[in-house]
Amino acid sequence: MSGYSLLIEGVSKTYRGSTRPAVDNLDLEVRPGEIFGFLGPNGAGKTTTIKMIVGLLRPDRGRITLDGCDITKDPIRAKGQIGYVPDNPDLYDRLTGIEYLNLIADVFGVPQAERKRRVHDLMDMFELGGAITDIIQSYSHGMKQKLALMGALLHDPRLFILDEPMVGLDPRASHLFKELMRKHCDRGNTVFFSTHILEVAERLCDRVGIINRGRLIACGTIEELRSLHRTDESLEDIFLELTGATTKPETNGPGLTTDREGR
Repeated sequence: MSGYSLLIEGVSKTYRGSTRPAVDNLDLEVRPGEIFGFLGPNGAGKTTTIKMIVGLLRPDRGRITLDGCDITKDPIRAKGQIGYVPDNPDLYDRLTGIEYLNLIADVFGVPQAERKRRVHDLMDMFELGGAITDIIQSYSHGMKQKLALMGALLHDPRLFILDEPMVGLDPRASHLFKELMRKHCDRGNTVFFSTHILEVAERLCDRVGIINRGRLIACGTIEELRSLHRTDESLEDIFLELTGATTKPETNGPGLTTDREGR
């Protein structure tokens, strides 16, 4: 097994018709047992990166390995390690909630007894039991978000990939979900998620990476970022400074890099 749950090496992606890469020579290492926050302004390359990690987009260059498995060379095995929730879950609206969960459990080969227990626990956590037999088309946005999270967690993935997972969750569900992410990583698993809610990232993440204009401009713990900037400011202040600054690139020791040009 690889020493990293997620390893991104020299990955670039340019969309057809664009002259600027959406993701530009990205290198990133995410470790087992780690909650990693992936931050950046709109259009910075977060969702493009996530779609390449989960195999929805193919990189133009570079390599992505999940728990030691190359997503391009062995996509089925790699995807079996992932629980993925996109920024706008596209569910099967004509299924009921429980039919959708059983479909996902079948895809990932979750045994009947195990899926029954997990579905029960997740329904209790997200308070979706009263609607689980209703057609998904009747669900609110928040209910669809909860169902998508339940489906992604159902097979107990090694690597949980989330694009803005808190959107649409009520405060109780959001609180319980953050606790679940921590427990998931305490068992040696990994969470990689993007968010615009920097206060959540500051409280929850073991490390964060900041991407701007397709390039990783900072990566490290919150304390490392503060030490680099010789400040006790919040992550939000550091984020705004980094994404708006124009000085030359810097490197500051293992696991902590900055590139303030952000190209």
